[in-house]
Order: sequence, then C-alpha cells, then structure tokens
Amino acid sequence: MKTSLIVAVAENNVIGKNNTLIWHLPKDMQYFKEKTLHHHIITGRKNYISIPEKYRPLQNRTNIVLTHQPNYKEANCVVLHSLEDAINYAKTQNETEVFIIGGGQIYKEALEKNLVDKMYVTHIHQAFEGDTFFPIIDTHKWKKIFEEKHLSDEKHKHSFTFVEYQKIN
Repeated sequence: MKTSLIVAVAENNVIGKNNTLIWHLPKDMQYFKEKTLHHHIITGRKNYISIPEKYRPLQNRTNIVLTHQPNYKEANCVVLHSLEDAINYAKTQNETEVFIIGGGQIYKEALEKNLVDKMYVTHIHQAFEGDTFFPIIDTHKWKKIFEEKHLSDEKHKHSFTFVEYQKIN
C-alpha cells in the first residue's frame, strides 16, 4: 500500500488560517476529489471539523479522524489515535493508496516519521498570511515526477501548479 499526502501550499508554506482555507480554487478542489475518491483519507480532528458540515464525512471515501481525545466519536467515520494506527487500519482494509489530508501537525508528523511515499502538492503562486504551515520540501528526499501549471482566470484568482513528488529511496 502506498501512503500519500495531498495539500495546497502557498509560496510561504501557509496552508491555512483560523482553521479555514484561505483561497478558492475550484480546479484544486476537483483535483483533490479525483485523487482521493474511493480511498481512505486520514485527517486530524480539527482539520475534519474545518470541512463544512454539509460535506462531512467526505463522500465515497473512508474518513479516518485522528484525535487524542479518548472518547471522541464522529458519525460515519473511523476514529483512531495515531497516524500509524490509521495507516495500518487502511492496510487491513486492502487499501491501495491512503491519503493524509491534514492538518499541519499531521503533515509534519507524517514527514518527520518518514511515513509518506508520495506527495500531491498544489503550489499556489502567492504568499498568504496564515497560522498553519506545511514543512519545507527537502529536494534531497523528494523528486518531482509530474507537474501541471494553471494560470489565474475568472474562477481562479491565483495561478497554481499541481506537482507530484516521489520519495527518493
């Protein structure tokens, strides 16, 4: 099983502010959906709660919510207490690719513990003010295997690039 993460990151590594997305990029939302559909997704509790209620749990995906709260329950979700448990759970369900979808602490932990095989990163070509950040991508550990540029337009205020990174063994 492959363990991947998917994230949208500003030029200054900001990924959010006040537990919300800062930008509106419909193509990025579509990309996220296409990549994660019919897969297990792993999210921290705060990140999960930041998803508008009408979209929770994310449809046609097994939502795994991580929390340190021992009695936390979330309808129609699997609630676990460690990233390793979440990845192992997906493995026991015959998942082929599990996706870590945030937030900041979960991404940091996954990368520090070397749990990620592939990263799907939307690089937004602008800096933003925020309070949640993505770790700097170490180009000695990751190589670009795919890149697709998108210019700003009437539906996308900011230009962005979809990049897929593969871990260098």
